[in-house]
Amino acid sequence: MAKGINKVAQKVGEEALELVIEVKDDNKVLFLNEAADLMYLYLVLLIAKGYGLEEVSHILQDRHNH
Repeated sequence: MAKGINKVAQKVGEEALELVIEVKDDNKVLFLNEAADLMYLYLVLLIAKGYGLEEVSHILQDRHNH
């Protein structure tokens, strides 16, 4: 976060792309590591924006209920 919100957002995009690339292969370890990297940076981005995972969870629950 020290490099700013734009850098965090860029890293989220990079990790998302890396995860998508790993989908095509059958390497569980690499896939799960990329998933963990993406999840970590996603959480960092939420925090940087002043939000929490609970807020996202509520939106998903609302979508499921409609």
